[in-house]
Amino acid sequence: MKKKLPVLLSILFVLLMLPVTAFADGATKIDTGDSAFMFISTVLVFIMTPGLALFYGGMVRKKNVLGTMMHSFVIMGLVSIQWVIIGYTLAFGPDTGHGLLGNLSFLGFSGVAGDPSSYATTIPHVLFAFFQMMFAIITPALITGAFAERIKFPVFLVFILLWSTFIYDPLAHWVWGSGGWLAKLGALDFAGGTVVHISSGVSGLVAAIMIGKRRGHGKVAMTPHNIPFVLIGASLLWFGWFGFNGGSALAMNGLAMSAFATTNTAAAAALLSWVIIEWVHHGKPTLLGAATGAVVGLVAITPAAGFVGIMPSIIIGLLVSPLCYFGVSVVKAKLGYDDALDAFGCHGIGGIWGAIATGLFADPAINSYAQHKGLFLGGGFTQVLIQLLAVGVTIALAVVGTFVILKVISLFTKLRVSEKEEEEGLDISQHGEDAYPDFSGQESISL
Repeated sequence: MKKKLPVLLSILFVLLMLPVTAFADGATKIDTGDSAFMFISTVLVFIMTPGLALFYGGMVRKKNVLGTMMHSFVIMGLVSIQWVIIGYTLAFGPDTGHGLLGNLSFLGFSGVAGDPSSYATTIPHVLFAFFQMMFAIITPALITGAFAERIKFPVFLVFILLWSTFIYDPLAHWVWGSGGWLAKLGALDFAGGTVVHISSGVSGLVAAIMIGKRRGHGKVAMTPHNIPFVLIGASLLWFGWFGFNGGSALAMNGLAMSAFATTNTAAAAALLSWVIIEWVHHGKPTLLGAATGAVVGLVAITPAAGFVGIMPSIIIGLLVSPLCYFGVSVVKAKLGYDDALDAFGCHGIGGIWGAIATGLFADPAINSYAQHKGLFLGGGFTQVLIQLLAVGVTIALAVVGTFVILKVISLFTKLRVSEKEEEEGLDISQHGEDAYPDFSGQESISL
């Protein structure tokens, strides 16, 4: 009997704990599989911003590579703090009324802990909030490509902080927040066509025009100084985009895998499309063009990833490259603005096409969140018109908001560096660093 007593006590302990464990799981409704998937997706989206730093850094002249990369890297710190203190509650807090803004319930991440939320019922609330934070980080980082090589660093910091608070956060609430007015109208944006790409691309265009052209623009060659950087950056962006789009399903399920598949397929189609166009136009395909094509394909599929099938994703990818190529090669030259790294040409135009294409190919059978079938699936123009409204509203907010923010900043200081500082390069003039110092071998030592 003595030998059996420990076994009996062990069995009794397990039986007593089972109801408690089941109750705890039932109370929190946390699914470890979904949580693990979303944690990985969050990390994947995080790596996209350093990837963007390499992508943009490789495309500027060598005297500005550190300043350009600094923009993306500093945003990782600046927006992380802004999001915790005020950004998340403005974007995803309970609606204050009329679908315009979240209230201050989550101020300072108050109440954002390990229990699930109404946004994602099988993962911790804090995990959902951090997943969304990664979107809030990379969006303003995309803008920086438009005004690369000429903005003052203090102006950059203030602009990003104000833009994130007064443009990104409200727009995220309109489209994704509980009670957001565009969401209630049925606007579809699976992972950020309007919230991320159109807003950043259009804001970049406004900023580029207001800050002005780089010295020597159109007269001096301003070719990318490090194409391998560009390729590494584009590869990290493609890699991270699987979390960007797949993770937007907020669970490890069939919808996530559908978004994963359409994401890769659209990127591949756009890559090939860009290479072919460039080959025909210039006689030779370039690695820079291939990398750019992949990125615009990822941009275009972002709003549609969880609403369309594989074949439509090919069409979306194939068509985005000629649209963006035309914007970069023809429209920019005709209008004369200096969108240095084509933030508008790639993200603005690509995002607009992706948002409209969602209205053309949306399939409620893939995602029941879509209230209407796309035009080409027999749903008529209803969803297309809703998408056009969302595009128009996003453009209006980005144009007006960016103009006002930069105009206010310009009342206190000049937006761009001096001619001397620009000629010297932002690496030295703004940060006191040189990415490629002369190397003459072992330093001599004075005895």
